[in-house]
Amino acid sequence: MQIQLVRSILDIPAEAWDKLLQSDHIFLRHSFLQGLEQTGCVHAEIGWQPLHLTVTDTQGALIAAMPMYLKFNSFGEFVFDWSWAEAYQQQGLNYYPKLVSAVPFTPAQGPRILFHPETDENQLVATISQFLQEWCSRQKVESCHLLFVLKSQCEQLTDVGFLPRLGCQFHWHNHQYRDFQDFLDRFSSSKRKKLKRERRRVAEAGVTHEWKLGTQIDDEEWVAIHRLYRSTFNHYGNYPALTLDFFKYLGEELGEQVVIIQALRDGKMVAASLCFKTSTHFYGRYWGAKEHIADLHFETCYYQGIEYCIQNNIKIFEPGAQGEHKVSRGFEPTITYSAHYLINPQFRLAIADFLKKEQQHVRMYQKRICATLPFKLASNH
Repeated sequence: MQIQLVRSILDIPAEAWDKLLQSDHIFLRHSFLQGLEQTGCVHAEIGWQPLHLTVTDTQGALIAAMPMYLKFNSFGEFVFDWSWAEAYQQQGLNYYPKLVSAVPFTPAQGPRILFHPETDENQLVATISQFLQEWCSRQKVESCHLLFVLKSQCEQLTDVGFLPRLGCQFHWHNHQYRDFQDFLDRFSSSKRKKLKRERRRVAEAGVTHEWKLGTQIDDEEWVAIHRLYRSTFNHYGNYPALTLDFFKYLGEELGEQVVIIQALRDGKMVAASLCFKTSTHFYGRYWGAKEHIADLHFETCYYQGIEYCIQNNIKIFEPGAQGEHKVSRGFEPTITYSAHYLINPQFRLAIADFLKKEQQHVRMYQKRICATLPFKLASNH
């Protein structure tokens, strides 16, 4: 076996990469990661230097790979370690750069190590882990992180010395609903009335919604959608990392897995939500509106997505990170996982102790939130 770190996804054959993926997980497709690089969304100047890991066999065939970046900050990760960086700084140590396996700006769960189906996964995880630890030591990179990794891979990594970290997001689960009303029938009466009232306000404002695949969006619409995306980020003082060229690229290269939910009034777009889909998952990622309309955000970003999942038999809707307001609208607290390796032994011990305590709080938080779900008691689970 030969393990390398590659400075661009373009240096890895797309067919070989996607063969390892073994699914239609859009964020891990070679073309998605390629689009981020070639349209200027990720590069060293903003703290995301591509450094993807590849493992090849003696014949040169790709048998494992990881989307990976050398990070010079913690922006766009959604697994917050700012306090760790501050602690390092207080001790006169450099926390950055760090090695991160993640999908940039995308807090969606998925595999972080892609395997050929005929390989011994546990052996490869151990081999890759040893390589990463040795590389970090040689390059004086203090830590390595795999973010929003599948639980099974987090457990494999824990077995070879990584520290597991838990988080909590709010996901919607499709319990074989016939339609939106069937979903609402699970709600208690008061919660159901509130949700119906929110949807009614949007309709009374003269707003309707339309779903379009990325392949159906023309250049003019992409410009308008990107402008809405930028306005949301600018409103909250955040950096809009995704370029207009990337939006257009999505439509051209991955359009069948891109869903645009457009809010229309008098035939004109007043808001839009950019979403992605696989055969099993629906992902709400970005939204923007030209004006404030009561409850338009809930309708465009949540209820329309739920409708889409029901109609298309999609099992899980991940609407993005954080947001307890999603709970009263039927999204359930779901544990997420990441794995971390720290070179410095003192910080490793301190952070391991911190993570054990944090895990208890996350579990308690999930349990507490479950008690506030809007469903009838007989439907809670």
